[in-house]
Amino acid sequence: VSAYPTEYITVTGGEPLAQQHCHQLLTALCDRYSQVSLETSGALCVAKVDPRVRKILDIKTPDSGESSKNRLSNLDYIQPQDEIKFVIGSHRDFLWAQSTIAADPRIQKANILFSPIYEQVTLRELAEWVLTAGLHVRVQAQLHKIIWGEEPGR
Repeated sequence: VSAYPTEYITVTGGEPLAQQHCHQLLTALCDRYSQVSLETSGALCVAKVDPRVRKILDIKTPDSGESSKNRLSNLDYIQPQDEIKFVIGSHRDFLWAQSTIAADPRIQKANILFSPIYEQVTLRELAEWVLTAGLHVRVQAQLHKIIWGEEPGR
């Protein structure tokens, strides 16, 4: 990381918290860099993540096939600077995410991101659904997919 002139570091890829020394890495990065974030699937506990780390926590939607892995107790550790991300694969996912947000005030206190599943929902479709519903969420592209496609390790 030190080879790049940046102050913003994101730890991501698969599930970073599954790596044995991830917590130590996050703390070391916070000691050196001004902004550190963690993108996590939400399947593992975030309680011990350094409080200086901005968490980007996924809530898996039904179309992902992984919604049973959502650890909703992680929502207890969400701070106002954190983000909750729903990756949307269909209009059904969109409606599910909308009702999930409405039902849980822990989600409502965070910044909420909606991101379309690459090549399943277009950014335009998702933006139209958000606008029509009047949701207070940000639409986010999966930039790594736009830049590198399906290239492994990116």
